Amino acid sequence: MSDPHFQPDPPGIRLGPGVHVPESVLRFSYASSTGPGGQNVNKRLTKAILRVRATDLPLTPGAQQRLRKLGSRWMTDDGELVIAADEFRSQSRNREACLERLRELVAQARTPPKPRRKTAVPQSAIRKRLEAKSRRSETKRRRGAPGDE
Repeated sequence: MSDPHFQPDPPGIRLGPGVHVPESVLRFSYASSTGPGGQNVNKRLTKAILRVRATDLPLTPGAQQRLRKLGSRWMTDDGELVIAADEFRSQSRNREACLERLRELVAQARTPPKPRRKTAVPQSAIRKRLEAKSRRSETKRRRGAPGDE
């Protein structure tokens, strides 16, 4: 029996709830890596580098703007996100690490910022500030030469 409400995920890579991109949008390249791995890192291209245009991601205009701000350190002048991973010894795990970073970035960008609520300054704070000013003023007034009063 099939569930009439079940909808399979669209083809491509899932970056978040309701966010899928075709694999052709994500461009991976590989390079030699640094770090642990002994001779393996000298012989194999294990570092994964993910390139994706921010405009190719199916996000709302507000989320696109937040993505550009959040990912500004990985953003090129052409509007392309460049995410690299080389902490693992295998190419596939580094590729997955790149995708996970992109997923986290997309999730943060899709979450709208909490609106700031203006608050009034408490009367007690105003009173304390004015009392402190008065005390300071009195201290400075008493510093004058004798007979200045």
